[in-house]
Amino acid sequence: MATVSSGTPGGATGDTAGRTPDSSTAGGTGGTPEAAPDGIRSPRGPAPGALVALGVFAAVRGLGVLVVAALAWWTGRSPVRLLGESWDSVWYLRIAEYGYGRTQMYPGIGSLQSDSAFFPLYPVLIRCASAVLPGPLAAAALVVAWTAAGAAAVGVYRVGERLLGARGGVLLVALWAVLPHALMLTLAYTEALLAAFAAWALYALLRGRWGWAAGLAVLAGLTRPTGIAVAAAVVAAAAYEIWRRRGRVSAGVWAAALAAPAGWASYVLLVGVRRGDPLGGYFAVQSGWGSRFDFGAAALRSARHALTADVELATTATVVLLAAALVLAGLLAADRTVPLPLLVYTGVLLAMTYGGAGFFESKPRFLLPAFPLLLPLAAVMARARPRTAVVVTVVLAGLSYGYGPYLLLGTGVAP
Repeated sequence: MATVSSGTPGGATGDTAGRTPDSSTAGGTGGTPEAAPDGIRSPRGPAPGALVALGVFAAVRGLGVLVVAALAWWTGRSPVRLLGESWDSVWYLRIAEYGYGRTQMYPGIGSLQSDSAFFPLYPVLIRCASAVLPGPLAAAALVVAWTAAGAAAVGVYRVGERLLGARGGVLLVALWAVLPHALMLTLAYTEALLAAFAAWALYALLRGRWGWAAGLAVLAGLTRPTGIAVAAAVVAAAAYEIWRRRGRVSAGVWAAALAAPAGWASYVLLVGVRRGDPLGGYFAVQSGWGSRFDFGAAALRSARHALTADVELATTATVVLLAAALVLAGLLAADRTVPLPLLVYTGVLLAMTYGGAGFFESKPRFLLPAFPLLLPLAAVMARARPRTAVVVTVVLAGLSYGYGPYLLLGTGVAP
């Protein structure tokens, strides 16, 4: 397949710069900006491509929101409440308004669900936004989510531009915006926030900006459990750099490796201390939600059941989407020019998603921040005729506009 690094500034290829941050910036000193293949300057200069990517994302997902709003009005529901108060959003809003401490018992299955399972950064941002914005708390939650989605789109573009050139970066954003579950990026959920921190942290690593990468990894770790994937990418990149340079690296590299997991670890330990079990307390909370790491046994059972029984469309679609993600992961891993941080970040997300039990139909949503999976497709589309790229994007967008509202309005399972 075509490599995804053909448009990398500086022309870095092969093992020297393949599975590591760009060799010209790995030490954080930077390099001379060079033109991308289509003439758009590197990230240090003007970036009209970023505005194009943001515009594409806003147009695609904005139309998706309008579709959901129209369906909400048609069914007599409030669009703001539908987008901002569905499923997990209710828990985030209650934490933002009242703080932690809510539990919910399901006697039929003996499950005690605690709001401590939800990481704190998004509720904090909702509370801050509500202090300056008029309207209900749900509206503030949507403003935070939509702002994060826009920031994520630009970050995704930056990574794509670095590896594929400006056109490939725009196509990467377009593909990400038309994923079947992409509607969740415009709900009061945390996937958009995590994707924003992850994309910019990975971009910082590609440029050798260790301090920014570590800081963003800390924020990602305070956003949701899978935020640890960002920290893993930073640690792996730092470890490789330390090994490659035989330990002769700046203090910033060591500090980044040590600081990156701090956000995730601090919240997990805090919950554990409050429950009297510093190391296992948080994971006991997750067990109350049916979430535990079983190396994929539960996911395989769910997939087998979906293929042999009469189940909802969402369950069957989940099997198809998870299989497609594995194929894309194989293509990504097979390309030896993909930088190491992207591989580690994506690999950890995949391991946590496939290896975790519970909420089978939500697994494609958990993979929304795994945008590097789309790099092989974006690389192919970047070499195709513009008309082909447009047609593929439009068709996928149409499918997304149908499937997203179905998840939100037409099924009884949590998306």
